Amino acid sequence: MNILFDRKPSLGKHVSDNLAIETKALTKIYGSGNTEVVAMRDASMKVHQGEIVALLGPSGAGKSTFLTAVGLINPPTSGQVIIGGTPAYSGPQAMTNLRLFRRKHIGYVFQKSNLIPFLTARENVQVALELAGQRGGSVRRRAMELLDSLGVADRARNLPSMLSGGQQQRVAVARALANEPDVILADEPTAALDSHRGRQVMELFSSVAREHGAGVIVVTHDHRALDVFDTTYEMEDGRIMEGTGFSN
Repeated sequence: MNILFDRKPSLGKHVSDNLAIETKALTKIYGSGNTEVVAMRDASMKVHQGEIVALLGPSGAGKSTFLTAVGLINPPTSGQVIIGGTPAYSGPQAMTNLRLFRRKHIGYVFQKSNLIPFLTARENVQVALELAGQRGGSVRRRAMELLDSLGVADRARNLPSMLSGGQQQRVAVARALANEPDVILADEPTAALDSHRGRQVMELFSSVAREHGAGVIVVTHDHRALDVFDTTYEMEDGRIMEGTGFSN
């Protein structure tokens, strides 16, 4: 049995012809006139179902801005975001109920774990399932399976303050995977992990893409795990550079 996605069969051919994520000429501008800052400029990308993509680039390149636009957290000034064929943003205008859409289709792992401080590790994972309307013993079992797969099942009853930074991040990854989302977005998810745990997390994202058919984008500076990715893009000065998007 596949612990992470035991309700859906393997796709066999892991990369589908169908798009999980498509962005068209995303631009994000803060301020105006002399205070105008262009954080993202004409950023376009296609990620297929079953594909895991790395997004590289220096600090300030616009990677996090791009990821929060795709994650339907921070609307672009112009351009389009399409998730699984459904238009989500057209410029700053929401084209669907973003809160419900995110909950059902998108899993997000931030640079910081952002765990709820008064809930245990297990409860932090469970809450994602409960917000989606799931109840009962299956919720607890799912949470424990995910924590076990990430090596933190023995910390299930601990509050975030009792966990190391790396343990907190692994709980955050488990929470992002809880609802079997169609899209996984991760912003430097291995920054607080050692090389061994970091690679485990990257390989876990790769398994999610292959076994569930999810589209996965990982912003990373960790070049040691680039062989895990299907495709690698570079971002600079707010642009996804022409000629990148090479396959490994």
